[in-house]
Amino acid sequence: MRSLLASLIMTLALAALYCCEKDPKDPLGSRNADTGIKITKEVANAFVKRQKRSSVFEWYSEYYKSPVERMHERCENYPPCDYLSDQIGFPMAYNHFFGRY
Repeated sequence: MRSLLASLIMTLALAALYCCEKDPKDPLGSRNADTGIKITKEVANAFVKRQKRSSVFEWYSEYYKSPVERMHERCENYPPCDYLSDQIGFPMAYNHFFGRY
């Protein structure tokens, strides 16, 4: 068991050494800006394209927070409430510090 563990550690050390080897042509070890990944604008837009807001409710919910979300933020900003919510749950912690919601 011990020899298996030693050989595994040695293999991992050699793999880390091989992966971290510097480029002999670049003495400073810095990367050039030319070596980055290049993709076309159309491919990038297909990746990042936003959905259009179709209804008034979706538009409204994007800009205004729900009351429950505001209560969560109020509890998170008060450290004793945040700590207690991890222990007993959010509703009971909020009721303990801020009363009935």
